[in-house]
Amino acid sequence: MITDSSASLVVGLRNPGTSYQQTRHNIGAVVVDRFLSDHGLILKRARQGIRADVAETNLEGHRAVIAVPRTFMNESGQAVAPLMKYYGISGDRMLVIHDDIDVPFGKLKISEGGGHGGNNGVRSIIGSIDGDGFWRLKVGVGRPPGSMDPADFVLGRFRTEEREPMDVVVYRAADVVASFITHGGDHARQYAGELND
Repeated sequence: MITDSSASLVVGLRNPGTSYQQTRHNIGAVVVDRFLSDHGLILKRARQGIRADVAETNLEGHRAVIAVPRTFMNESGQAVAPLMKYYGISGDRMLVIHDDIDVPFGKLKISEGGGHGGNNGVRSIIGSIDGDGFWRLKVGVGRPPGSMDPADFVLGRFRTEEREPMDVVVYRAADVVASFITHGGDHARQYAGELND
């Protein structure tokens, strides 16, 4: 168990189940999977009945908890709030990774605080921890065509021609996660901006 106040919590949002795998809405969990693979980590069931899978790591002397909720997206807060409490990690050391249709396709954006931007996972977390003071890594997944419902769009999978560029973005996002853990939010935000150039 990590009780280090300088430790980080990184959460990749998703909907559980095979029918949701590789959908735009699950890109947060895909980034976490990439980070875990890059660093030889494996998720395990969280303790204390917390509805999440977690991996604990020490990256260049910086401790971190990497997590994926077992809840559906719109109940993410039910996993995140207990994780923060159990590990003693504050919002300013938490990075939530999620899809964003307002960020250009294939781009990354890090922000601290603010509203939920229409993402129900972020909305749930804000409600559960009674505050918005945490970092978000937003992955641009494209915009719905025509009059398509955004909810239907993000629950769909990437088109064939989108998969390769999105794989590159996922690799970059995993590097941004490492930057967040080792150097903090401001450094990660700058790094993400440089990767977009």
